[in-house]
Order: sequence, then C-alpha cells, then structure tokens
Amino acid sequence: MSELIKVPDLGGEGEVIEILIKEGDQVEAEQSLAVVESDKASMEIPSPKAGKVKAIKFKLGDSLKEGDPLIELEVEGDEQPKQANSDEKPAKTEPEAAQKQEPKTEDSKPAASASSRSEAVKVPDLGTDSARVIEILVSKGDQVEADQSLLVLESDKASMELPAPFSGVIESIDVKLEQDVKTGDVIMQMQVSGGDSETKAESQSAEQQSKQSDAKQAPAAASSDKASEEPASPPPVGGPSREGAKVHAGPAVRMLAREFGIDLTEVKPTGPRERILKEDVQKHVQAVMQQRKAAPAGAAGGSGIPAVPEVDFSRFGEIETVDMTRLQQVGASNLHRSWLNVPHVTQFDLANISALEAFRKEQKATAEKAGVKLTVLPFLLKACAHLLREQPNFNVSLAANGKQLIQKKYVHIGFAVDTPDGLLVPVIRDVDKKSLLQLAAEAAELADKARNKKLGADAMQGACFTISSLGHIGGTYFTPIVNSPEVAILGVSKATMQPVWDGASFQPQLMLPLSLSYDHRAINGAAAAQFTRRLGELLGDIRTMLL
Repeated sequence: MSELIKVPDLGGEGEVIEILIKEGDQVEAEQSLAVVESDKASMEIPSPKAGKVKAIKFKLGDSLKEGDPLIELEVEGDEQPKQANSDEKPAKTEPEAAQKQEPKTEDSKPAASASSRSEAVKVPDLGTDSARVIEILVSKGDQVEADQSLLVLESDKASMELPAPFSGVIESIDVKLEQDVKTGDVIMQMQVSGGDSETKAESQSAEQQSKQSDAKQAPAAASSDKASEEPASPPPVGGPSREGAKVHAGPAVRMLAREFGIDLTEVKPTGPRERILKEDVQKHVQAVMQQRKAAPAGAAGGSGIPAVPEVDFSRFGEIETVDMTRLQQVGASNLHRSWLNVPHVTQFDLANISALEAFRKEQKATAEKAGVKLTVLPFLLKACAHLLREQPNFNVSLAANGKQLIQKKYVHIGFAVDTPDGLLVPVIRDVDKKSLLQLAAEAAELADKARNKKLGADAMQGACFTISSLGHIGGTYFTPIVNSPEVAILGVSKATMQPVWDGASFQPQLMLPLSLSYDHRAINGAAAAQFTRRLGELLGDIRTMLL
C-alpha cells in the first residue's frame, strides 16, 4: 500500500541541505531521508517505515516544517510502525496528566502568582533513543530568557541546541558533559516567576512543588549514579579517537567538508570538546589555498609556494568587501586544487564546421517540432563521446596511488553552465547512447535547473570528460583547467568565418577554435594532437560517426 510520510516535529522550520534518497530506492525503517538545517541545529530526517520510495515531495533548498509532505512510500503493512509510535505517547502525555492534576484550589493561585518557584527543564522529544551532552552553555545562577540555548546535544543523526522553555534563573544543572540523556530526562532546575505566562502549573501549592521536586531529582540522581559507574574521564571526542578517523562534527559541517573535498581529520577543531565548526573548515581551506609562508620550500602538495601578501587596498581609495557565494568558494577551492596537482598542457586546433552548421540549420524545423533547440553543443557532446570510445586513454582517472589508471566503461560528459552564483557543471550520462535531439533536450533541462538552483548534487557527479563553451561570448582560444579527477577538458570558443586554402583558392569557411587541456601524467602530447585532429574530422563531416 502507498502511504504519505510527513515531516516530524523539527522544533521549527529547517532548510533541506542534502537529499539522501531518490525515487525507486528501497529504504529501511530509521534510514535517513534528508538533512535539514535550522538556525539552531542540523539534523537527518529518518524514515518511520521500511518501503520503496515512490515520489519525493521536496527538493534542495525547500523549507520544511512539521506536517509537510516528505515522501510517498510503498509499504507492505504498518502495524509495527504504529506500535512504535504508540510507545512514545505515554512519555509525551505524562506532563499533560500532571498539569490536569495540578490545579487544586483557588486559594493556591494567588500564592503561586505572587512568588517564584522551581521548575524542572526536561529533554524534549529527540526523535531518537538518546543523545550526548557535548556542550553546556549556561552556569548556575545565570539569568536566561525563554528560547535561549541551554546546552548542545548530539546523537548519531543530529547535533542540536536545547532552548529554555521559559525565562528564569538557573538553580542547578543536573547533567554533565559526555552524559547520555533521553526524552523526558531532567537536565536543569530553574527558578521562575509565578506570574510568568509561559511557565507550566501556575496554580501549584508549595507542598506540591516539594513533592514534584523530590520526584524530579530521583531520575537525575539515578543518572548521576549511572555516570559515576562509567570511566571518570572519558576520552575527549576529537582526542585519541581522531587517530581512528572519528571526529566531532554535525551533519552540516560534514556536508560542507564534502563539498570542499576536505578530510575532517586534518581540520583543527576550535569548538568545545574539540568540536569542529563550519568556521574551522573554512579556515582550513583558506590555509591550504594561501599555502602558509612558514611551509618549507619543496614540500609535497605545493606547500612551498609563497603566499600572496595581504594588502590594505583602502590606502589607495574607497573599497567594498563583498562575500563570495558558497558556490564560488567551492569552485575556487576545486580549481585551485586541480591547478596545483595536475600538470596541465593545452593543445589548440581549428575545426571546419561549415557543413555541420548547414545541417544544423536544415534540421531547425525538425528540432522545433520535437520541442528542442538544436545548438552546436549536442554535436560536440556526440563527437567527444565517439572519441572517448575510440581513444579510451582519455576516458580514465589516475588511481590514488599514482601508479594505476582507472579505465571507465561508461561515457558521461559534463558541460559548464555560467550561473549568477558561479560556475556549475551538470553531467549528461551515457552520451554515446543518445541521439542529438535527446542530448539537446537534456542539456537544456540541466542548464535551466542549474540557473534556477534546482540542480541536485547527483546531477554534477560522475563525469568522464568536460566541455566548456564560450562560443556565445566570443574570444579565440583559452586554457581551461582540468576538472580533476578527469584527465581532459575541451574548451570551445566562438566560431568565425576565415579564408581556407582549398588547393586552388581561398574559400570562406566557418572555423571553430578548440582548446584541449589535459593531464600530462595520463596523456602525452601526441595523443592530445590526435584527439583534436580527429575531433576536427568528426565535426567537419558528422556522417563519419556512423561508420
């Protein structure tokens, strides 16, 4: 049966920063579906049931809140999930029952409103079995406001800040760092004003307060006893465990590190309990890009390159500092890494596309009937895919050990798209198996998604080769940077009419400038020259691709 799965209680709204499943996937109960981030926490949303994903009701960048449609799931039955959900209800309804029993007499109301009282702060519904206290943000005696963060918890799915449910003064803190807590556990006692409209049980008598205080201290004491049985000083997260590649970071930080291509074990943490923050990842990237001045000359990875000196440009006139977009920062990091690690060589050539252009114009009506616009790009994609099959030494990647080549049996090609926020490279899969009209339609769709921020991460991965076209802008030649771990990239400039000698006279021909940058570790100069020569032949007479 098909069932609509909705967003659980997130404690507010959260933005979707990562989608972990796709339509058709078989998911298990508690398997993570997506990562959302709010101003207080980043968390993974788990599936409440096992089944097959029929439809995804959200996309990257969407803001989700409790009750929003999440996915449509094909499940066999739902008896067990219902039982699991029902197990949580008694814990949630216990405070409500206490509230119903609290009002006793009207005589107790004035006394309660006129004086302050002690209130227990409990752990809200975590959506998981337990979480660990990784940071305590307040101290005994602190005056806090409602919604002010009290401490930070981390589970296997999320790190989150716990806000104060009401205003008051911290009387006691009943948890310790590294202690595990679960839904309903008492974490603090707060002295609150009797007239505070946001507090619970406004009509409690002094006797009831005393009884409830004793009852609330019991689980805290039990938790304390349990903690005392454990090792007195557990190894700090990020300390010895870092040698085992375990680091202390939330999902949002881990996602940022993946985007930058950073190994978190190499990042120096500055957060409490050696917790890695977003700022730590950003500083690490800056340090790598600037190549510290103190690094010894000739060190591996280009660290011997002197850093660019910092200049105070305001000395020369008025300036404005503008933040780079996240996309620009990621692109800069990737390009810098490729430029430092790949020995680039660029081969230039010209392709006579006069016949291709005539054929393209002849097929304009056919393309429009199919609902697509036939540009030069589909021809370039088809020709390059043909060459990757013909010259498989271009369809490889260097192994991490630097001693082997990984030969790819598929042909996926990326093409650069200029967007207001920076450069994106969507990937068309199995280019060699698709027609020109199919390639035209898919390229147009992906380019539109890229410009409208609807391009998923999967759509930008797995390319064997990249095409970067500046034909719509102009220019003659340029030296594109290889999109590592690929070993080659084709740059295409604006086609121009040029005189070409045919053996008897000069004839006007439409010539397309080609710039092929390649990784000299994997490809030699002769192979690159053969590639551009053959590409010119294929573009000069596209019928040869049928042979």
